[in-house]
Amino acid sequence: MPDVRPDGQQRVTLQDVADRAGVSLTTASRVVNARAVRDGSRKVGKALEDRVNKAVADLGYTANLQARAVATGQSTMVGVALRDISDPYFSEIAAGLIEVADGELIGGGRLLLCMTSTAANEDAEREYVALMRAQRARAVVLVGSRSDNTAARSALRAELEAFTRAGGRAACIGQDLLGVDTVLPDNRSGAEALARALAALGHRRFAVLAGPRSLLTVQDRARGFLDGLSAWSVPLEAARVVHGELSRDGGYAAMSEILAAGEPLPDCVFAVSDIMAVGALARLRAAGIDVPGAIALAGFDDIPTLRDVYPPLTTVRLPLKRLGEIAARLVLSHDAPTRPRVVPVPGEVVLRDSTRPRPPR
Repeated sequence: MPDVRPDGQQRVTLQDVADRAGVSLTTASRVVNARAVRDGSRKVGKALEDRVNKAVADLGYTANLQARAVATGQSTMVGVALRDISDPYFSEIAAGLIEVADGELIGGGRLLLCMTSTAANEDAEREYVALMRAQRARAVVLVGSRSDNTAARSALRAELEAFTRAGGRAACIGQDLLGVDTVLPDNRSGAEALARALAALGHRRFAVLAGPRSLLTVQDRARGFLDGLSAWSVPLEAARVVHGELSRDGGYAAMSEILAAGEPLPDCVFAVSDIMAVGALARLRAAGIDVPGAIALAGFDDIPTLRDVYPPLTTVRLPLKRLGEIAARLVLSHDAPTRPRVVPVPGEVVLRDSTRPRPPR
């Protein structure tokens, strides 16, 4: 049967291009697929290249990527699952992924990044990985915290194993729990170092705005912060740890709960993410509470949005864009590791005006 397009017209083939340009099929293929870029094969002369490119334009030829994926076993697609693309934390990581992928040429063609938001849901991530396997995706990258749902995590791990057995590459940014290459932000140590720094500034009454209880990143950061306070023999009451959505509105609501508890108010509030800290700052301003005069405030991540926040926010800086770059290079590299690789990435405490030294009581 002839290869027919949806509009009923017969599809232009690479042989048609070769015939129109008066060259061999091999020459046409070299030009169209730019194979010389990939494998160092003999380059096509400029005159022949121009003839093939003109034939491509005249005939309106486009490569059949689906057929190529069937023939090679892989497409040029890279799947990326993010918790929330509207969160600057994830969008900055995505920028790093895109930058690296955009510079890659696979068989002479550029990669296609296919992104989705999964709301930190391992069931949704598993379904997405299965979809990418059905599409013969070259790689998948999962960006975001694991949860304490061990059954869902095991199912996701099994799907990733099926994906890699089919020839795909996989990586995650988060906890090393999925049996794939992992970029591992050091959440717990970063939060511990921040707590020590804040205690050294003289703060003694703390509150923590934590995200969802089920997220392991939230647990790691909260525990690390508690460890840092313990090193200074500073207590943290359980009632002063408020869980909520890992978002600007979640931070606003959690800060409202802290204020509703009444006196004594905390000296300093730690939000487990900068985006929650931004919401907390808005709530404090709405209440007419001076930051840092009355309550100091700190976050975690150092998202780009902080450049427009006043007062400048103390935080733990993670190289967010570099996290994405590292993950992209792991899945797009041409080496064949015998076991999953783990790349730890430390955080750096950055003290800014939102947490000035506390005057002696």
